Amino acid sequence: MEDGTQHLGHCMVDMKELSANPEGLTAAGVILTPKLPQVEFSLACSDLVASGRDRKPNALVQVAVIDPHKQHLVSHVCTEIVEANKDPLFLTGVTFPSEYPASTETLVKLTVYDAKDKSQESSSFLGSATFSVGDLLRAKDERLTLSLRSSDGVCTAGTVVVSRLKMGEMEEVDVDHITTDIPSQKCPLVCESASHACIDRENNPLTGPVFKNPVCKVYRFQTTDSKWMLVREQMEECTLSFSIPKQLLSLYIQEDMRRVQDLRELGELSPHWDNLRKEVMTRYGGIISSYQETLAELDKITGRSFKPSCCKAQKSLEFIPINLHTQRMRVTCPRKTDAFYDIVTVGAPAAHFQGFKCSGGLQRLLSRYEAEKKSFSTAYQCIYYSPEHTAKAQEVLSTMSLLQPLITSLADQLLQAAQEHSSPGLRDALKNLSDKTEQFVHTLKDELVKSALLALHAARPGYISKNQKQNPMQGGQHQGHIHQGSDQNQSPVQGLPGHSPATSVTESTVMCNNVEGSQARGDGGALPPKHQDSIPHHKEYDEEEWDRVWANVAKCLNCVIAMVDKLQEEDNSKPEQVPEQQLADVITSHNPGDWGEQLCPVVTRLKECVMEVVEKAKRAMTFVLLQEAACSIPQGFLLQQRRDVVFSQALAALACGFVMRLYAGMQDKGFLRQLHLVGLVAQFESLLSTYSEEIGMLEDMEVGITDLQRVVFKITEAKTDDLSDLQPLVCGRRDHFIVEVPLPRLVFQTLPEEIKEGKPLRVFPVLFNVGINEQQTIAERFGDISLQERINQKNFEKLEAYYKSLNEKVPLECLPCFQTQTDIKELLETLGQNVVTKKRKNVEILWIAGTICRRLNGIRFTSCKSAKDRTSMSVTLEQCALLRDEHQLSKDFFIRALDCMRSRLAQGDIGHWEDPEAGTVTENKPASRHFYPIALLLVSSHLLVVWLILSLVFLLAKYQ
Repeated sequence: MEDGTQHLGHCMVDMKELSANPEGLTAAGVILTPKLPQVEFSLACSDLVASGRDRKPNALVQVAVIDPHKQHLVSHVCTEIVEANKDPLFLTGVTFPSEYPASTETLVKLTVYDAKDKSQESSSFLGSATFSVGDLLRAKDERLTLSLRSSDGVCTAGTVVVSRLKMGEMEEVDVDHITTDIPSQKCPLVCESASHACIDRENNPLTGPVFKNPVCKVYRFQTTDSKWMLVREQMEECTLSFSIPKQLLSLYIQEDMRRVQDLRELGELSPHWDNLRKEVMTRYGGIISSYQETLAELDKITGRSFKPSCCKAQKSLEFIPINLHTQRMRVTCPRKTDAFYDIVTVGAPAAHFQGFKCSGGLQRLLSRYEAEKKSFSTAYQCIYYSPEHTAKAQEVLSTMSLLQPLITSLADQLLQAAQEHSSPGLRDALKNLSDKTEQFVHTLKDELVKSALLALHAARPGYISKNQKQNPMQGGQHQGHIHQGSDQNQSPVQGLPGHSPATSVTESTVMCNNVEGSQARGDGGALPPKHQDSIPHHKEYDEEEWDRVWANVAKCLNCVIAMVDKLQEEDNSKPEQVPEQQLADVITSHNPGDWGEQLCPVVTRLKECVMEVVEKAKRAMTFVLLQEAACSIPQGFLLQQRRDVVFSQALAALACGFVMRLYAGMQDKGFLRQLHLVGLVAQFESLLSTYSEEIGMLEDMEVGITDLQRVVFKITEAKTDDLSDLQPLVCGRRDHFIVEVPLPRLVFQTLPEEIKEGKPLRVFPVLFNVGINEQQTIAERFGDISLQERINQKNFEKLEAYYKSLNEKVPLECLPCFQTQTDIKELLETLGQNVVTKKRKNVEILWIAGTICRRLNGIRFTSCKSAKDRTSMSVTLEQCALLRDEHQLSKDFFIRALDCMRSRLAQGDIGHWEDPEAGTVTENKPASRHFYPIALLLVSSHLLVVWLILSLVFLLAKYQ
C-alpha cells in the first residue's frame, strides 16, 4: 500500500491536483467561513444484470471525471461493494468540494462493476453512464435516472440513480429494507442541520495557512429511528510538517552556535580544561554543520506537505513527522445540531533513520547513559554533574537571557516615565521592574552558581589549592585527577582537581582565601606542579564576592524604589509640610526634568549590577555545561541529536493539533476559559508493539512526548491578514520553547483579555500504548511488556492530576456535552483499573483514554509505526463508535459503516480495468480485503499460526 497521501479513514487517495487555491480567501474566511462541499450526491442502482443468471451481482460504482483539457478519465472515488443485490443503495456518496476545479460543464462517468470473487480480485464490467454536473443541478428535484450501457453499447444493464445531497430540511423517510426495492424507496435528497448558525460557530478550521490539500468523502447512514444521517470525512495535510522542523533546526543551530561562543568567552583555562573545551567545540561544530546541511536540503523541497512512510529512513527528512494528517468527521442528523470530531494521525515520533537494532530507543539509552556518565567523567578527567545540576544550569542561562534585556527595557521605561513627570506611568513601570528583578534575583539564589564559580576559578592556569600546599607529594599528582568514591549528591566542586572527597565547598573556599595568609605566617605551602612552574599564581578566590555582586542587584532595586517613593512623596507634599533642609530639593523636584536626572544614577547602577551578575553567572553555568558536554563525548552528543529528531516530529504533531483545536473553539467561551486557566490535555494513542524494533520506537516516542512539557503556546495578533503571516512561529531553546499562533486582527479581538495579553498556554501531553498486531502476541507470550505497563501507569497519573487541577479551576459547564452521561471521575477510575489489570491487548485502555480526552476538550492523536494500517483501523472504529453512541447509528449499519470507511477503494490500489468503451483505463481497483474491528483481528487465524510455529521452535530448542 502506498501512503503518499491518505484516504479518509486512512485508505489511500491521491488528490493533490484538487488542492485548494487559498489566494482568494480573506483572513477571516480562513477561520470563520466553513468550506462546505459544493456538490454532493448519492448513488443507487436498480435492475442490474449480472453475467451469471443464477447469481446477484456484488456491485460497486467507480466514479471518474473526464478532464476537458486532456480528454482522459481521472479517477475520483469508488463506492463500497454491496453484495448479492441487483438493486443496491450505496452508502458512500460522491463529493466535489469547493476547492475542486469543477464546473457545470464537468463530465462525470459512472462505471458499475460486478466484483465476482473478491479473493481473486476479479471483477467484470456491467455498464456505464455519463452526465454533467450541470445536468444534475438543472434536473427536477436535482435527481437523475440514467441507463447503464452494456459492453455492446446497445443493451441496458440496468439504471443508476444520482441524487444530490445538500443542507436543508430532511424529508420524512420510512425505510424498512435499505438494500432492496429501490424504486419503492423515497431516497433522502437533503439532510437537515437544525442550527445553521452552528456552522459558523464550529469555524471549520481545515483551510487556510496551516491545512491544505483536502480529501473529502461523504456517507449516509441510517439511525435507530429509520432516519438518515449525513457523515462527511475531511482529511488534510498540514504545512507544519515541514515548517516546525525547519524552525527548530534553525533554533538548534543558533543555540549551539551561542554555546560555542560562550565557551570561547570562558577565558583562559588550564591545558587540561582547554583541551576539553576544544574537543567539545569540535563536537558542536559537527552538529551545527550536520543541521545546516539538513536545513538546506529541506529548503529545496517545495510543494510537499507531509512525509510518506517510504521516506522514513531518509536522512534529510529525519526531522519530519511521518504521515502527519488531520481528520474531521462532521455529522448532520435530523433535527439536531451538527457535530464534528477531530483527530490527528501521525507516525510514531522516533529516530527511524538512526535505527533501533543496536541499543533500542531514547528511554533505554538515556537511562544507560546516566548510569555510565560517572565513569565517563573519570575517563575524561572532568567533573560529574547530575541531570538536576545540568537542568538547573540550562534554566539559569535561559532565564537570564530572557530577563536581562527585559529588565533593561523596563528600566528605560521607568526613566521615560520620570522624564514625562507621569506618576501613574512611574508606578506601573516600577511595579513591572520590581517583579522581573525579584524573579531575576530568585533565579540566581542557588548554590550551584557559587560552586560553579569556584570550580571555574580552580580551572584557571596556576590554581593552587591548600591541599596541594600542605602535601607536596599530592601536589605533584595530575591536576585533573578525579576521586571515584565521591557521592553522587555531593557539590560538583568536590570533584575538582586538587580537592579531596572530604573537602567541602566552604572548606575549599577558606583554603583559597587563606593562601596568602599562610605564606605570610611562614606555615609553608606546596609548590606548583612541575608542569605549571612557568604559570604565575592567581589571586585567592573570594567566595563572598559572588554574594556581594548578587546582593547588589537587590540593593540597587531598593534604591530605585526609595527614590521613586521620595519623588512621588515630595511631589504630593506641600512646601510648608516638608522639613526646611529638604525644601530646596522639593522645589527642584517640581521641575519635570529633574525626576529623570535624580532617578538616572540609581537606575543606571541597577542595570550595571544586573549585567555584572549575568556575566559571572553565565560563565559559571557555561562551565557546568562544559563538564556535562566533556564527559558526554561522544554518547551525549549522539543522544542529543536523536532527541532533537524525535522532539521535532512530536512538536510538529502537537502544534498541528493545537491549531486545529484552537480554530474549532474560537467562539466557545468555556473552552477559551479552560485554555488560559489550566491548559489542554493532548492524548497520544500509540498502537506500537513491545517487540523487536517497535520497542525502540516506543522508547523514543515516550521521551519525545514527555519533552513536550517544555512547550507553551501563545496567541498573537497577526501583522497582516496575509496567509504567510498566519503561520505559527517557534522561538526559545531546547529547555523551553514557545509556539506563537497568529490570528487575524478581527478574530484576535474576540479572545479573552488573558490570552490577548500573551499569557502562556500550557499543554499536558499523555501517552497510552497498547500493541495490537501479531508482534504484540509474541511479546505477550514470550517477551516483556513492562515498558507498556510503566508508560500507561505513569501517564494515567498525569491525566488524573490534570483532571484534578481542571476540576478545581474550571466549572463543569465549560466542558462539552455528550449523549453518554458517564461521569469523568468514574471513567478515570475505570481507566485506572484497566491500567493495573493484567490483560492481553487491553484496548479498553485506549477506548477509555480517548473518551476522557474528548470529554476534557482535549486534543486526540493516534499513531502506529507509519500511521497507516493500525491507525486507520483505530480511527475508523472510533468514528463508528461515536456514530453509534452519540448519533444513534443503527446497529444493522455499524459493520456496513465500518466497511465503507475502511474499504481500500482509492488510488493507493491502482489496477488495470478493462473498459469496453475506452480500452484499458487506469482507475481504482476494488479492494479484495476488508478490515474488521480490532477485537476480531486480535484472534485471527494468522496470529494463531504464528504462535504455533514459535511455540514449536521454542520447544525444540528447549529439548535439544
